[in-house]
Amino acid sequence: MNRVFILFVLLSLIACSGSNTPLPSTPTPASAPQTDAPPTVVPASSIPTQISSTKTPPGAATFPDPNAYTWQVIASGLTRPVDLQPDGSGRLFIIEKQGRIRIFENGQLTPEPFLDIDDRVNDNSNEMGLLGLAFHPNYSQNGFFYVNYTGPGGDTFISRFQASGNTADPDSELNLLKIDQPYPNHNGGTLNFGPDGYLYAGLGDGGLAGDPHGNGQSLDTLLGKILRIDVDSAQPYAIPADNPFGNEILHYGLRNPWRMSFDKLTGDLYIGDVGQGDWEEIDFVPADSPGGLNFGWDYYEGNHDYEPQGIAGEYVFPVAEYSHAEGGCSVTGGYVYRGSMPEWNGVYVYGDYCTGYVWGLVNAAGEGQVQLLFETNVRINSFGQDEAGEVYLLSDGGDIYKLVRK
Repeated sequence: MNRVFILFVLLSLIACSGSNTPLPSTPTPASAPQTDAPPTVVPASSIPTQISSTKTPPGAATFPDPNAYTWQVIASGLTRPVDLQPDGSGRLFIIEKQGRIRIFENGQLTPEPFLDIDDRVNDNSNEMGLLGLAFHPNYSQNGFFYVNYTGPGGDTFISRFQASGNTADPDSELNLLKIDQPYPNHNGGTLNFGPDGYLYAGLGDGGLAGDPHGNGQSLDTLLGKILRIDVDSAQPYAIPADNPFGNEILHYGLRNPWRMSFDKLTGDLYIGDVGQGDWEEIDFVPADSPGGLNFGWDYYEGNHDYEPQGIAGEYVFPVAEYSHAEGGCSVTGGYVYRGSMPEWNGVYVYGDYCTGYVWGLVNAAGEGQVQLLFETNVRINSFGQDEAGEVYLLSDGGDIYKLVRK
């Protein structure tokens, strides 16, 4: 355990230093929730209609030649950007970790922040701060959006705010969930609205190393889980009737889900789960999957045994993984490309924070094929996707890149 903890500390220190190195385009070959009111369980008749999806992701049987593409800088000078989300208007909203959301519109950053909650965001440690953003499906009508941040004491806050035009009201905060965090790392932070209209949240196991409290496999805590809540049927939220455990938990057995996303076309879910000391993984959940999936941490790290006392059971193993021995230290989950370049259609793009490697995953018939596509030489905080399906890369050094043809 001491060896693993020392390795974790060293990697955390490395991750604190940003990089502004330009991206080359040529690859090298190969806690219990605390809310103002108890959540309501929604009767089955109130469940939103789910978007039908194709079981096998269309397109992408092979990989494009990466030499024909590059990551083009579209914005610079941001402070540790960690998320990029569209609101449906053509604007892009970029989270700066210390507590601000910036707007990218008409090819440039607007001078004033969309939201500034630096006064309540605690970013004292490398994995803390303002971490996730999701716009309500009816944002253009109600102005509601949701954020995930670490606040006083380092605890996780999932809150709703309201906006009009290019300005959000920082005093409009409605806290949905406050989740105790025992350590400053492994906070997760990703937020997404699913095809079913529910809000999904990815939470890490609470930190330190080796999941010392067993949170990943425990159903008595929200840590190490994918949560799913209904923000429309009750205040502050309701529990969907088909959540498997009668609470906020949808899936479990995760270490630190750092970015998850739904395929815009199929509704399938991809999760980048950060490994311990040896293996990084991408998990895949088909759109028609039931709740209650167990991704195995801390019995397994990727496809490999981690805790010898692991018990027999049904686990969902990664669709892709890579080892620290081959380079890398922390996976950054990405997006399935659905933009204007048809040759990229259906390729899931993801990367590694430390090395700047970017891989493509073709998940034909549920069997992942992976190819290293780019070596970017930047620390990859996150990826983003606009409403047109184009994919972006966010560097810890403050630059935003878009995948384009040369």
